[in-house]
Amino acid sequence: MESNTKVNILIVEDEAILAMALSDSLEAEGYNVVGIANNGTKAVDLFERNPVDLLLCDINIKGDFDGIETVRRITNVRPIPVIYLTALSDSDTLDRAKQTYPAAYMTKPYNLLNLRISIDMSLHTFSTRSLPTGKTTAAAPERDTILQIDDDVFIKQGYQYVKIHFSDILILEAEDIYTTFVTTTKKYALRLPLTAVLDKLNHKRLVRVHRSYAVNISRVDVFNDHEMTIGPHIVPLGKNYKDEFLNSFRFK
Repeated sequence: MESNTKVNILIVEDEAILAMALSDSLEAEGYNVVGIANNGTKAVDLFERNPVDLLLCDINIKGDFDGIETVRRITNVRPIPVIYLTALSDSDTLDRAKQTYPAAYMTKPYNLLNLRISIDMSLHTFSTRSLPTGKTTAAAPERDTILQIDDDVFIKQGYQYVKIHFSDILILEAEDIYTTFVTTTKKYALRLPLTAVLDKLNHKRLVRVHRSYAVNISRVDVFNDHEMTIGPHIVPLGKNYKDEFLNSFRFK
């Protein structure tokens, strides 16, 4: 792990004391803990609202579904490396956990050194596993993560493709090597830079307005020289993109 790049980790653990101790230990090791959830619903919500690079998840947690189902729901939003950290080691639990393809499975009590090694190895494996040539790069995207038929866009979420009608797309928001599709009902994160997403979609109504944002100009409600409003969202208008934005209203 590079010293100038912090890895964002989400912890799913329902034992508050253990969760805080784990969070403190990871922070001391140089990781960034974006949140702690004691149930699956909160975990999914935290995941959708924060940049997460790796998930540490217990299996026996509070709420309507356990850690394995939590992992399934999270990786359906966006694939990330997962490490189970649990006291459960029976064969039935292991078989269920295997179906979510975790990067590692560790039993409690954990050893911090072994956990740190598992985290670093999981991140390395995840970042290189889709490369056919064996070359390594942390930013290599998966192939065919976006498909398009007329005005329907299919984006890969976990092991399936989700259909989004173009008119439902409000904003594309970039963060590092990820792009988030903000739609009328939900957000979808894709491990692909904004420039690559725009190149793949190549739609005249999808216009870049800032280094970190592109918008569906058909959904813009109000704009001025500095920003625009799209539904409940306010998006900045960068000065280097203003001409392109204004010119986009002139196509036939």
